[in-house]
Amino acid sequence: MEKKKYTARDVLFALNEITGGRVITKAEDAFAQGNPFVIVKTSHLPGKAVLETPGLVCGNPDQEIRRLAVCMTLTESQIELAGGTGVDAIVAHHPVADAASCGGVPLRGYVGLYGVVVFELHEAFHGRHPGIAWIHGHKPFRVEIAYGGVPGNIMFVGRPLPEIRRAGDIIDRLGVFSDLARERSFLDLEREKRECPELMETSIAVAAEILNGSAEDKVGTILHFFPHTGFTPDHLRQAKKENPEITTALVSISRVKKTSSLVETARELGLTFLAGNSHALEIFENGIPLAYALQTLLPGVEIFLFRERVTSVPLEKAGSKRMRAYGREMAASHLLKKP
Repeated sequence: MEKKKYTARDVLFALNEITGGRVITKAEDAFAQGNPFVIVKTSHLPGKAVLETPGLVCGNPDQEIRRLAVCMTLTESQIELAGGTGVDAIVAHHPVADAASCGGVPLRGYVGLYGVVVFELHEAFHGRHPGIAWIHGHKPFRVEIAYGGVPGNIMFVGRPLPEIRRAGDIIDRLGVFSDLARERSFLDLEREKRECPELMETSIAVAAEILNGSAEDKVGTILHFFPHTGFTPDHLRQAKKENPEITTALVSISRVKKTSSLVETARELGLTFLAGNSHALEIFENGIPLAYALQTLLPGVEIFLFRERVTSVPLEKAGSKRMRAYGREMAASHLLKKP
């Protein structure tokens, strides 16, 4: 039997099914009034706003798709990886923008070189599964995706799973799901091979931790939110007022420091405060469920996960000796004023 062929249009309709009809399937709907998932994100920095358009961003809808990658944030590294491994389509969770997502150049020309079709989802995918809450040890009974009237300001209120009794249980659970022990061993091996003990990697640098309280604190109702989406101390106070039984505040995807006003507010309210998984692990939390759903709806299409692993290295140990000598020469001869 001949294997069924799929096109970018099939991927689009699969994404529409996965998101519950939130995807733009007709170009003229991209700027339709009232679509809550077509959102301008802006810090009001001149020229830096981006419009989210869930669905097909760039490429021919009739192009055959044999290999598809799911990623969090499209970058030139991911475009190059797609080109080098024969991937026909990339589904990015985060919104895609010319230059920002493609090495400073227009997107169409760059991905067109490799015949890669690009999709985005973001807010259209948020709230479609309870997995992030479940990984963090609770089952939500209340889900908000625009708390306080702020688009994308996601908030869960949930009850702990039976095995979660103390704050330390959440930290331990996240370590298992994130395979943190293996990540540490990979980092140790890389430090040894590169002779660079200072080498650091994101998932280790921002592993789960308790910011207020102790590992022995009992866990009751959990308030779970994402600081980068616009959640404020006033939102925290309001959520506690609306659900007085909350005992534990939990942030994930983005992080806060111990000196954060959110931590101070949690202390004021008598809440244990935990920082869970960082944004670097959302490729697993949201990416893997999305990838498995696509695999089910598009049998025969090879599905890959593009994970970006970011490390920090002191300048004097970056690259090869020859590359560092090159860098010093370029700086001295071309970038700095001559004595």
